[in-house]
Amino acid sequence: MNSLTRMWKKEWPLHLMLLPGLALIIIFSYIPMTGILMAFQKYVPNKGLFGSPFIGWKNFQLLMDYPDIGRIFFNTVYIAVMKIVAGLFVPITIAILLNELRREWMKRTFQTLVYLPHFLSWVLLSGILVDILSPSSGIFNQLLGWLGMKPIFFLGDNNWFPYVMVVSDVWKEFGFGTIVYLAALTGINPTLYEAAEMDGAGRWKQTLHVTLPGMMPIIVLMLTLNIGNVLNAGFDQIFNLYSAPVYESADIIDTFVYRMGIQQAQFGFATAVGLLKSAVSFIFISVSYVLAYRLANYRIF
Repeated sequence: MNSLTRMWKKEWPLHLMLLPGLALIIIFSYIPMTGILMAFQKYVPNKGLFGSPFIGWKNFQLLMDYPDIGRIFFNTVYIAVMKIVAGLFVPITIAILLNELRREWMKRTFQTLVYLPHFLSWVLLSGILVDILSPSSGIFNQLLGWLGMKPIFFLGDNNWFPYVMVVSDVWKEFGFGTIVYLAALTGINPTLYEAAEMDGAGRWKQTLHVTLPGMMPIIVLMLTLNIGNVLNAGFDQIFNLYSAPVYESADIIDTFVYRMGIQQAQFGFATAVGLLKSAVSFIFISVSYVLAYRLANYRIF
């Protein structure tokens, strides 16, 4: 007891520092979870959360019978998986290229330029993309016109919209992802490059046999952790760029929940969709952390 008392007297300021953060988590994360009850209710706003009639699993049955739910889940997974793959490949490639620059000022300049879009919101970027990709006055379609090609409605064509989302998301975030891989490159022993050079390996073979194997632990870690984002296709981005003509390829779980819950006031149904997504995401996140521990020896605790 004496040792516990001494430890408490020594560490109580640290525990006290945790209280504000703990209070924020309880207020904004745990208390709102009582809203999960709406998934099992026919929620009526004037009756409140505890006065609305309980209907059991009917909202989930309605969800399973909804005609477009399969397409919505497919769009979500399709766009999210493309973002994960492209968001892994592009930062690795750029990090390797930046690492090859020998002039430090040039490396820092390029790194800063590719990092800047990360700080721009999708509200701002959506306006820029709408102007750039406009079928009448956008710079891309003007270039296509000079080449004798017909203009393309990138944000209004179901065939193009998912790929525009992937490319624009990668452009915005690859600079931030590059930082992780540049940090991994600094951990590679320089003597490995010297030994490879003495064996006659050029820069390309050094990249294949020294750089990539040295980066492999962090690559595996980032890939496995991203498994938890399979159902997160990017609400902010798609909500600011999609429209009714591209619902077929652009409507994802989060935008569907927004329309059902906020615009159509089907609160119970929207909560059921969100709860199902959260449950599946929890499973994916748990699997990703198990894989990260098994494959990359990464653990939270």
